[in-house]
Amino acid sequence: MMKPKSKRPLAVWSTAAFTAFVISLSPLGTYAAHAATVTEVKGTVSTAAPVQTSAAPGRNTTVPPLSEVSKQSTKPNVLVVATGGTLAGQSTDATSFQSYRAGTLKIEDMVGELPNTDKIADISTLQFGNSGSSAYTMADLYDLSQTVDHALEVYDSVVVTTGTDTMEEIAYFLDLTVQSDKPVVITGSMRPWTVIGSDAQANLYNAIKLAGSGRTESFGTVLMLNDTIHLARGVTKTNDYRTDTFETPMLGAVGYIDDENIRIYRAPLRAMKAEGEGKPVFDLSKITKEDLAKVEIAISYQEAGGGAIRGFVADGAKGIVTSGTGAGGISREMSAARKEAIEKGVVFVTTTRTGSGSVYGGGEGIISGDNLSPQQARVLLLLSLSFTDDFNTIKGWFATYGTPEV
Repeated sequence: MMKPKSKRPLAVWSTAAFTAFVISLSPLGTYAAHAATVTEVKGTVSTAAPVQTSAAPGRNTTVPPLSEVSKQSTKPNVLVVATGGTLAGQSTDATSFQSYRAGTLKIEDMVGELPNTDKIADISTLQFGNSGSSAYTMADLYDLSQTVDHALEVYDSVVVTTGTDTMEEIAYFLDLTVQSDKPVVITGSMRPWTVIGSDAQANLYNAIKLAGSGRTESFGTVLMLNDTIHLARGVTKTNDYRTDTFETPMLGAVGYIDDENIRIYRAPLRAMKAEGEGKPVFDLSKITKEDLAKVEIAISYQEAGGGAIRGFVADGAKGIVTSGTGAGGISREMSAARKEAIEKGVVFVTTTRTGSGSVYGGGEGIISGDNLSPQQARVLLLLSLSFTDDFNTIKGWFATYGTPEV
């Protein structure tokens, strides 16, 4: 029998605000990908063979081995896996917050510029990619998740740097798929690295500090920005420029970092379960990237038509998330199109566009998204359909992983 872990404060989950668009995480980014590099920041590289997975061109999944120095060190070994974003941005001048090129600087150089890192961890880096977050496909996220899991076989914890535009989706994807209980911390910035008053340096330093502390073990993936710690589920970007953009509506953050003090005030349900019980069911090693299902989002509004739903079905969508008014309501035209799609085997999840609150009920072929945001409900539905076509199984996953109540 497994020994139960010590109980931590129970997390309560919330939804996220949804922008009034039909959203699909697809390679929309205009940022150029840069050559990937793997660097050991401290110590010498050992002769152990690196771990590597098959990845798309331009994505580096080779996990660097621990150096001999790191193996002997008493400090935690942290791998920073970089994907680009504003944090790696090069501004046109030192005072331009808005005029910059994201995904330009290398993580090796940025970590090298941070002060006093020797006080918090032995750090290695992996340049997975260097693009804006919207440029990554779901297949890329598959590779990223597998890379993180492989890294956690070697390292004590992992920090993932990404752009903030779709960070909440990337974070939730990792939260649902990374199998290790070791800490995974995702971070980024609202201002580029090279601009005056940038939040990039502090966010990266604090993310490494948090990961190395081990305080979020068994939490799944957490976000660390603006001295604030959020659970992946429920967090959302609420402003396009402010450095305090990330919030968890209704419930707030799980903790904060105040200089040397890491304060954790609540924890996810998975951290309260006995060892092994909270492990995500979506083990990507069991499927291929080709198995990833196509899932879309359709938003309802005054006199919304059914064309979006019909178009998604014609384009091969296996699932559709509706972002409805109030408690998930959709227009008559959308409802008619949804009924047609359900008859063709398309699975629907209903959510609200309000930014917070729960959606209950559903109906034949419809699953309640509870308080998941439309974009995070899409991630869960996409993974569910990638593993099974059974409606009741998917509904059960939404009732457990999607609704982590006591």
